[in-house]
Amino acid sequence: MFEREIPRYQLSIESELERALINLKTETVNSEEYLKALSIVERLNGMLDKQKPSSVSKDTMLVVAANLVGIILVISHEQVGNAVTSRALGFIMRPR
Repeated sequence: MFEREIPRYQLSIESELERALINLKTETVNSEEYLKALSIVERLNGMLDKQKPSSVSKDTMLVVAANLVGIILVISHEQVGNAVTSRALGFIMRPR
């Protein structure tokens, strides 16, 4: 739905990670080159994890849900025929 363009640095990290993994497959498991390649793979993988955007926190989701419930209550109260007073709008949090 919301497709973002992948930053150039992330693409270069991913390509270096693929190259390091290919190099890792060619080395014998107990060799010193294998351990060097493995440490490079671990560092590159750690860099990718740090670059990922964080997800929406549970607190934010709770605030959004509470605001939607408040808006629905105010709208349903208006549809019944009652006028909305200024106090009813206080239930809805304003964006900061």
